[in-house]
Amino acid sequence: MVVEISKSTAQGEIVARSSKSYMHRALIGAALCDGETVIENIAESEDITATIKCLEKLGAKFTFSATTVKVQGISPKEKIKNLSLFANESGSTLRFLIPVSLLYSENVEFTGSKRLLERPQTVYEEIFPGKNCFIKRTTEKIAVGGCLKGGLYECKGDISSQFLTGLLFTLPLLNEDSTIHLITELQSSPYIDLTLEILNEFGVKVERPNSRDFVIKGNQEFKPTKLYCEGDWSNAAFLDAFNLTGGSVTLKGLNENSTQGDKIYRKYFEQLKQGTPTLDITDYPDLAPILMTMASILNGATLKGTSRLKIKESDRGEVMKKELEKFSADITVLDDEIIIKKADLKAPTETLCGNNDHRIAMSLAVISSAFGGKIENAECVNKSYPLFFKDCEKLGINLNLK
Repeated sequence: MVVEISKSTAQGEIVARSSKSYMHRALIGAALCDGETVIENIAESEDITATIKCLEKLGAKFTFSATTVKVQGISPKEKIKNLSLFANESGSTLRFLIPVSLLYSENVEFTGSKRLLERPQTVYEEIFPGKNCFIKRTTEKIAVGGCLKGGLYECKGDISSQFLTGLLFTLPLLNEDSTIHLITELQSSPYIDLTLEILNEFGVKVERPNSRDFVIKGNQEFKPTKLYCEGDWSNAAFLDAFNLTGGSVTLKGLNENSTQGDKIYRKYFEQLKQGTPTLDITDYPDLAPILMTMASILNGATLKGTSRLKIKESDRGEVMKKELEKFSADITVLDDEIIIKKADLKAPTETLCGNNDHRIAMSLAVISSAFGGKIENAECVNKSYPLFFKDCEKLGINLNLK
């Protein structure tokens, strides 16, 4: 899909899309219950569909009605001998469900997009051999197997918090007590706060005596409950960014007290308006594309803690540099730092590309509204926000989809 955007200004009120991070965790928690859980304010996306399809194969049942889903938890009589799960392009689906799947099968094959299978699984590769399990990767699949045991898990916290979330959902259901000890500092820590919040909603307790240790009692139960998915601060940043290019957009449905770390974008946007700030995105890597975009439009900035952008849906630092340079932006990408200098931007003469990365495409839509632009591979927004371009049109952005 190609979207052509003309210079236009966004105005109006819009309800923030439901949080993808919250939905993944709520759906998995519901599937692990013995009974029925009701989740309200569900929104469709390719990533959420991947999680639901995988959970169905594990034995959960989903009944949808408008934006509400009733989830009947998994009640296996015996372990499935062999299981094949398709994670599409969802890193959350894959990394959350690798350990969870071993509760229900001793041999599981995960498939997905080429880029997903290229992304690191280092934490599981390091800890599984000592826990009666294996993980084997090829270019076409990831095979896992064995019977996961509790105990001490020593793992890295600076690759992705998704590994830790997968373990936190799984270890409470094992017979043995467990402790997770992080041998490096935790990055993207707000996502773990969200995981612990949702585990608590299901009655699962995890003690956290310090920033690197998690103590988990075994033989716990996930208890059915009723949940409401709050608005997504990560995706809200793209709509709120229109306010930095002369727009007047009011966002509804966001929880100001949310544990979602990406709500920090509002603070960072204010700093971008006021000068040329240095912004640490160690815990907020998903904000990098829109922060690079707005820094290019405004006064420039330096982003710190950018090394993990290389292992996202695309190499986000390099990809955004390439695309924003089409607007004559001045960007330098270093190992753990990105420097954006103030530049005289102009309309691009080349076609832009979403690079199969939803956050790249949405960022390019924002800057295209200020200068004009044509974006190919725009359908990649379906990963998290299928209605993004329709919502932009509702706000008055002049665009044409082909």
